[in-house]
Amino acid sequence: MSSGGRRGRKEEPEEHENHERWLVTYADMVTLLMVLFIVMFAMSSVDQKKFNALKDGLAAGFGDSTSVMTGSESIMEAPGVAAVQPVKPDNFMAAAPAAQRAQQALARQDEEYTEAQAEVARLDALGERLADALRKAGLNGDVTRRVDDRGLVLSLTSRHVVFEPDRAELSRRGQRVLEAIGPVLRGATEDLRIDGHTNQVPVKPRFFATDWDLSSARAVTVLRYLQEVGRIPGERLSAAAFGHEVPLVDPRKPGSQEINKRVDIVVLSQLPAGSRELLDDVAAARSGGSHDSTEGGSS
Repeated sequence: MSSGGRRGRKEEPEEHENHERWLVTYADMVTLLMVLFIVMFAMSSVDQKKFNALKDGLAAGFGDSTSVMTGSESIMEAPGVAAVQPVKPDNFMAAAPAAQRAQQALARQDEEYTEAQAEVARLDALGERLADALRKAGLNGDVTRRVDDRGLVLSLTSRHVVFEPDRAELSRRGQRVLEAIGPVLRGATEDLRIDGHTNQVPVKPRFFATDWDLSSARAVTVLRYLQEVGRIPGERLSAAAFGHEVPLVDPRKPGSQEINKRVDIVVLSQLPAGSRELLDDVAAARSGGSHDSTEGGSS
């Protein structure tokens, strides 16, 4: 029995151990390395978009992706790699709604107009003080005044004040006018510009090469009188010459030549350019549409 039992029991075959399993892993690793080098070779000319796609793909394949969900590709040329532009104040203005920008522009215009109104009122007050000084001296008919985009303009337009033909010396009456207005101008704070003008008669001046020379000499004569006699500081004074190019009235009108031959003393406004450009309109509105204010007219 015992011998039969041993014959009836089938012996288990001995398991054969495979000593070459590492070759499979090695082959897989070599294949992956080969694919990696092929991809790197294909991308030897760096394309940022392709590099980002490869990076995301490898990260997802090795389980290292930080994305919770996968989705479609960005429509941007190179998402996530554009340089951050510096933030400037102008960018906020550009992004502001059109209605807001329009409101800001209107507010600025209102502010400039208010500044121009206050300036015209101040310059008119200075003009009245100058007119009072001329009236007290009995010379109220020798100066025309107005306000324009330069400031307060005093035009010495009378034939008694403006120089004799072709000459640059002040008459005695002209000296009296400057003596009367000098103290008022000296008490002001604005800079003064002296503009010389000749009339439009097409005749060469006898004692000067051109009208430019004559108008320049007249302006400098008035400037020197205001500084030397009127004691106005020189740093507040400047001179300009315009020849016959800027007539005060239409040269075709009778008597215009006596008026256009003049010297202007300009009390320069200190407003910013935007507000200063409105002075002419505000002055016209205050005077009912006329830009000039004349004390006694010009003869």
